Amino acid sequence: MKNAIIATGKRKTSVARAVIKPGKGKIMINKKPISLFNEFHQLLLKEPLVLAQPILKDKLKQVDIEVNVRGGGVESQVGASRLAIAKALVEFFGSQQLKKAYLKYDKTLLVADVRRKEMRKWGISKARKKRQKSYR
Repeated sequence: MKNAIIATGKRKTSVARAVIKPGKGKIMINKKPISLFNEFHQLLLKEPLVLAQPILKDKLKQVDIEVNVRGGGVESQVGASRLAIAKALVEFFGSQQLKKAYLKYDKTLLVADVRRKEMRKWGISKARKKRQKSYR
């Protein structure tokens, strides 16, 4: 096994950095255990681990995952963390089978969503909203 692997994930303005190193199977996000998050967020964060379970088996219990995430809102932070965890697992174990399983299940586990907020245009209140016209 390797010493430690660092992988990053981005979603909107959130940036997550995941560090995987040999340990006892703990998952911490911003120094908080994953069990403190609500149920839906826990499911999203555990998704890469659940998919990796049949492929990696007991190897998952031998690594600790620490995620540091900054910026954005709660949902985008969860998305960025999920991406960072999946990328880190693939890089740490070097498993092509795991990479294929992630891509087959959901491409966003390994590929960042590059969509961003559209900028506001001059003379218009929002990005696309324009003043209504009346021809009567």
